[in-house]
Amino acid sequence: MRFTCEKSMLVQGLNIASRTVAQKSSLSVIEGILCKAGMGLSLTGYNMETAITYTIEAEVTDPGDCILPAKLFGDIIRRLPEGPVTVVVDENHKVSIRAGYASFTISAESAEDYPELPDVSSGRPIRIPMSQLKDLIGGTIFAVEENQSRPIHTGVKFEIGSDHITAVAVDGFRLARRTYHPEEALGRELNFVVPAAGLKEVEKILVDSEEAASFTLGSKHILFQIGNATLVCRLLEGNFLDWRRVVPANCPVKLVANVGDLASSVDRVGLIVSEKHMSPVRCVFSNQVLNMRTNTVIGAAEDRCAIAGDGKELEIGFNVRYLAEALRAIPSEEVTLELTNGLSPIVMTPVDDKHDFAYMVLPVRIKNS
Repeated sequence: MRFTCEKSMLVQGLNIASRTVAQKSSLSVIEGILCKAGMGLSLTGYNMETAITYTIEAEVTDPGDCILPAKLFGDIIRRLPEGPVTVVVDENHKVSIRAGYASFTISAESAEDYPELPDVSSGRPIRIPMSQLKDLIGGTIFAVEENQSRPIHTGVKFEIGSDHITAVAVDGFRLARRTYHPEEALGRELNFVVPAAGLKEVEKILVDSEEAASFTLGSKHILFQIGNATLVCRLLEGNFLDWRRVVPANCPVKLVANVGDLASSVDRVGLIVSEKHMSPVRCVFSNQVLNMRTNTVIGAAEDRCAIAGDGKELEIGFNVRYLAEALRAIPSEEVTLELTNGLSPIVMTPVDDKHDFAYMVLPVRIKNS
């Protein structure tokens, strides 16, 4: 095998593909990068759950494949001088790397033992702008369950309808939903749950662009095509929460707040709250103002934020981190706060129809003042 390509392109490909290289495995070959030279150069990392393949332009004079030591090869390439890099692999899997006056010789392995990646190519892809897919993932993934006792909730559920793509995440204390409405009807209905680990890698690859990405659903896997990168990961199986039944509807109290102002107030009162010193933030929704305060062994904090509407003096306690993370994910400048009583969750929804989202945070029991 022999190919030549620009160092910058090779570094980019290695940085992306190496994210799914297994760190430690009984199958040693997946601790390396699968390199295939043919119509260009493809680099693959696969940890038996998620695979990323990145394709770059290269001048291939001798097609072939091999498994390169991921860390060593990556470290060498990143330290080479700028310009073209030539890699030659002989029949004994000895690898010669040259760029400028620098040269290295390392050992590779045969590609015959590399596990076959899941084939999801037979499905019909769904196309979506990269920026919209990035928003769907980034706007929900923070709310997935971290406890492996409920594995189905460690992923984000996607619901595909003719006129929408909805992403939902829940963890028992909160819910995050974002919906994208495509201009053209999708013409099908699909429901599946993608593990958070795979979606985090998808999110890293995506850019804020109107260029289309696509995903294709298989029987047990999903394939994302994003520019030069292809990611395949296993779907989660099980019964996802019927989230529509747990989100309160027709809440009697509806208030409007500026997202930036409210987020700043929540962040300030949260400064004295930590994982070690947990305490809920006590929120009192009054007429035109929201008062917040919290007490921990570190000290106390108070702040207030202007709101539109009368909260009827509802007093509710919330986990300050859950509130802050939901507010950071809201894409609009203003948000509607929907409330029922002191023991019911808060639901944050759009003020207008320019966005389609819902963030719900369950209350925390607070001691009487």
